[in-house]
Amino acid sequence: MKPDVIETWPAPAKLNLFLYITGRREDGYHLLQTLFQFLDYGDTLTIRSRSDDRIHLLTPLDGVAEEQNLIVRAARLLQQYCTRHGIRPAQFGADIGIEKRLPMGGGLGGGSSNAATVLVALNHLWQSGLSVDTLAELGLQLGADVPVFVRGHAAFAEGVGEQLTPADPPEKWYLVVHPGVSIATPLIFGDPELTRNSPVRDLETLLNQTFVNDCEAIVRKRFREVEQRLSWLLEYAPARLTGTGACVFAEFDTEPTARQVLDQAPEWLNGFVARGVNVSPLHRTLSGQF
Repeated sequence: MKPDVIETWPAPAKLNLFLYITGRREDGYHLLQTLFQFLDYGDTLTIRSRSDDRIHLLTPLDGVAEEQNLIVRAARLLQQYCTRHGIRPAQFGADIGIEKRLPMGGGLGGGSSNAATVLVALNHLWQSGLSVDTLAELGLQLGADVPVFVRGHAAFAEGVGEQLTPADPPEKWYLVVHPGVSIATPLIFGDPELTRNSPVRDLETLLNQTFVNDCEAIVRKRFREVEQRLSWLLEYAPARLTGTGACVFAEFDTEPTARQVLDQAPEWLNGFVARGVNVSPLHRTLSGQF
């Protein structure tokens, strides 16, 4: 790969269309069943390959040390793997910039999506030739949600989130709202009142039931900002929490209906309208590179 080639890559958001906590392992990790779907909305990464081995983050995030940034960690993890396995592209580096749209701690998977985009894009730019399975295994070292972004298809996740089965839920339109707070996942999973005994069901059964997020009751109780916004959305459409929050979303059959509700939202409600998609915008971009 020649240096100085600059390419732009999407890092889409995800929604958890449902989330059930079915148990807890002895090591403290929770067992779950959840349905991931991507949005045609997210962050954008600009990547320029280098002829040396430097990884340079052009747009540092406030409050996040570069060594802890998932973008940098993903790039270096791929470099290290290539070095260990004698793959020539290990000599290459990258300049990486990000246009950040997704809030941190919002439950939209921004950091995981950023990491996945780096792995997929650099694998292409460096011509490393690694399979999707290998990239997903690397991604799992960075976070439980990274593999679903690497694989690029809506998925039913089980276990602690690592067991993925491709799925094709309806591609609806969503009004996604950020309450203006950041919620740490351990805070919610550590709550003694969290439901941890939802029954294990197959995907077909779950798809034919009303979708629920077991974390929602705890988050609404602890964060009045979430409660306020979710209560407002429920006046107009089915709405719920994504992940452990903080973002909430309402679902609609058409874009105009979703935008109409956003247009009449009060000033304190900040959100965006996006479509749910079962094939990630990242992989649509990747397919266009060949």
